[in-house]
Amino acid sequence: MTLGMVGLGRMGANILRRAMRAGIAGAGFDRDAGAVAALVAEGAAGADSLEGLVAILDAPRTVWVMLPAGEATEAALRELHALLAPGDTIIEGGNSLYKDSMRRAAEARAKGLHYLDVGTSGGVWGLGRGYCLMIGGDAAAVQAHEALWRALSPGEGAAPPTGGRERRDPRPEAGFVHCGPSGAGHYCKMIHNGIEYGMMQAMAEGLDLLRRGPFPELPLPDVTEAWRRGSVVSSWLLDLTAQALALDPDLTEYGGVVSDSGEGRWTVDAAVEHAVPAPVLAAALFARFRSRGTENFADKALSAMRKGFGGHLEPKAPDA
Repeated sequence: MTLGMVGLGRMGANILRRAMRAGIAGAGFDRDAGAVAALVAEGAAGADSLEGLVAILDAPRTVWVMLPAGEATEAALRELHALLAPGDTIIEGGNSLYKDSMRRAAEARAKGLHYLDVGTSGGVWGLGRGYCLMIGGDAAAVQAHEALWRALSPGEGAAPPTGGRERRDPRPEAGFVHCGPSGAGHYCKMIHNGIEYGMMQAMAEGLDLLRRGPFPELPLPDVTEAWRRGSVVSSWLLDLTAQALALDPDLTEYGGVVSDSGEGRWTVDAAVEHAVPAPVLAAALFARFRSRGTENFADKALSAMRKGFGGHLEPKAPDA
């Protein structure tokens, strides 16, 4: 199999690199010719159009679309529907709304194509650490790509075994899960990101309270470093926070304007639609809105975490 990647940004390029390092042939297309050239220099085949990308893939083809949610993804899918043949597979790995994924899967089926919605978590560290993959779609198409999921995921050694899983599906222990039918992968990733909002907000508010409480001399870089060892709040987010504080205890690099990329809003919408109480997730989303009008240490900490795991930079303007 040759994996064709559409979109060679922070995530798409590194997903293709990780697949190639595992022995899977890679090919890529991006409107930025420099991004294509960089992957070609590492052994990938390059294309200057979607048509050119499809032409260099052997049937049955697998094309992974890693573009911003919305019209960029829609346009690429429309063009791919006209270029691909029955039996080919489209993987959509961006942070798309799950309802869009359900519709797109039906449109692909009408063309005889397989469509897999794959929520992908791992950020800029995924190339080395591996990606957690949440997959929606037909079970046979998921199974047909198991070598790809195993190449991209962290593997069984990334976490200690969980007791009681002996009779359960072993694949999640490698870091990928078949969540269910079309749309389930992106729904799972949407909720994952909503939870992420809440976890980040709790940590940021706690740090702000430490900094502005009765002991302002508390050494936050040292406190967070100690928490990484044995504390029940230890996590990758805490690791990134401790690293940012070690480099700059006052987080002077950050203004505290915290963007939201859509999934938090969709999560709150889903909570309302299904009448599921989610006050923490909603409050975390609203706190991001508030950050665009004021500045405090909690918002700087949130910005530091976002840059740490995803390479997200603060917008230049409050409403950007």
